[in-house]
Amino acid sequence: MPNDAFSTTPMQPLPFGAGIFQMMMNLQMAAAKSAWLAQRQQWETMASWQHSVAAMQRELMDQWICRFGGGVPLDG
Repeated sequence: MPNDAFSTTPMQPLPFGAGIFQMMMNLQMAAAKSAWLAQRQQWETMASWQHSVAAMQRELMDQWICRFGGGVPLDG
């Protein structure tokens, strides 16, 4: 069985201390993933806030058009 990228068991034993590097890499990946998920949550929160502000702005514009524009808004 050749030692390729898809092999799960290495053909040669790992050098002494190589496990610590894998553990450090796993820790860095976990920290990066949690930071990315936190940033994604912030973006989703900002997007939902912008949607609510846009709906409020459309409602206020419709009320202004009905009051001062002389009729019903034609936006559907």
